Amino acid sequence: MTESTAPHDDDDDVVARVLASAESRSSGYSLFASGSAQALSARPADGGFDGGDHDGEQTEREDRNALRRVGGLSTELQDVTEVEYRQLRLENVVLIGVYSARSLLDAENSMRELAALAETAGATVLDGLLQRRATPDPSTYLGKGKALELASIVAALGADTVIADSELAPSQRRALEDVVKVKVIDRTAVILDIFSQHAKSREGKAQVELAQLAYLLPRLRGWGDSMSRQAGGQVGGAGAGMGSRGPGETKIELDRRRIHTRMSRLRKQMIEMKPAREAKRANRKRNAVPSVAIVGYTNAGKSSLLNRITKAGVLVENSLFATLDATVRKSTTADGRLYTFTDTVGFVRNLPHQLVEAFRSTLEEVADSDVIIHVVDASHPDPASQLATVREVIGEVGASDIPELVLFNKSDLVGDDDRLVLRGLAPKAIFVSARTGEGIQAVLEVLETMLPRPEIRLDLLIPYDRGDLIPILHEQGKVLALDYSETGTQVTALVSPGIEAQFTPFVVAPAIAG
Repeated sequence: MTESTAPHDDDDDVVARVLASAESRSSGYSLFASGSAQALSARPADGGFDGGDHDGEQTEREDRNALRRVGGLSTELQDVTEVEYRQLRLENVVLIGVYSARSLLDAENSMRELAALAETAGATVLDGLLQRRATPDPSTYLGKGKALELASIVAALGADTVIADSELAPSQRRALEDVVKVKVIDRTAVILDIFSQHAKSREGKAQVELAQLAYLLPRLRGWGDSMSRQAGGQVGGAGAGMGSRGPGETKIELDRRRIHTRMSRLRKQMIEMKPAREAKRANRKRNAVPSVAIVGYTNAGKSSLLNRITKAGVLVENSLFATLDATVRKSTTADGRLYTFTDTVGFVRNLPHQLVEAFRSTLEEVADSDVIIHVVDASHPDPASQLATVREVIGEVGASDIPELVLFNKSDLVGDDDRLVLRGLAPKAIFVSARTGEGIQAVLEVLETMLPRPEIRLDLLIPYDRGDLIPILHEQGKVLALDYSETGTQVTALVSPGIEAQFTPFVVAPAIAG
């Protein structure tokens, strides 16, 4: 029998609680082994998270933390099979996972990440369990005997939810719930729940709801009357008489139809929102404003980096998927050229395909950018997987050919030996710290060389009544020479194709301009 320990009462780091159980291995079934990997960044001693003055007032973080769960007050039925539909509300959870003989380290890192996801969703992680087997059991995921052991551990710890580290088939989830007698969900459900909590904009909420419905559709179930059929013909109230009588549809079929209808409406809403987003993007393109997309793994420090550079005041929190909605802020280069930063949604390993599809419109900001800043958490135990995961999603949205600048953030948490290893992953990367400001100036200097430069030389004579065009040349082009005459302002400048047309009427011969 596998040993287990009672849950911790203190508010230590989530990984410390998960790894508190002693190492124990029995017939391929093991408690979560100890290690140094961290799913969340190290927190200050008081348990809070202080990003510095550059992060702004962070009122949204205060609002999000204003409501907290009080433990031990649940009166919910213990046996999940007695409830047809129950709201997804994570409380005290046990994590489970399956790994093959050669992937224990990767499985443990994935489990620690799942622990951080569960914490972000509002749960208290009591323990984590890994089983070594070639493939998950097609019936109960862990196998019948190990599922019974899990049931005893859940009962001993007082857990009310089990979370699997991979996506469960509907039949696996039902079979495992029948054994452990508490709710069983998977990694995808946790991520969807976090997105639902953190989505703020109308478009973000619609995208998340669409992903949730796509996930829920094949997992509908019911008991008793839920499987009964609606009567057809006259007894059904339609009074249509002969020819209309038939088996009718079950309630579960009705639920499926309603979900399909709702998904169609959401897709139409998202299509209606698309022109406004494209109009803003087209306006930036028309004005030839280069775009820099900030992408990276969740909790890598993208929003902190944006705040450090632009004082944007975006929500910064030591949790996964703290910000979902894209944020655009403008900045200027040292020579006065205007460009924008776009903070995008974070990625995670095994990101649900429903979310990739639902957030494809948001990820289009990455595909339309001129430069991609790829932020990697330098303190993460497996930065190589972060790089690979993010680049995979970048490829899915068709942005693989866009110039990329890799930044190893949180460099103040790593030593020289770690930096040497990280340098091997991305030789041209820059080590930065959004907290201390290390490397920020170097990033801006390199970024200035990567941004597209105006290449079309124009000699202009701009009348004094069109003085509004001069600032455009300074912000979106490069002024080489400027002089004043009786008829107007003589300018020699480099411009991009996007703004060339509005200056064509004022082009003069070089001899006149000189």
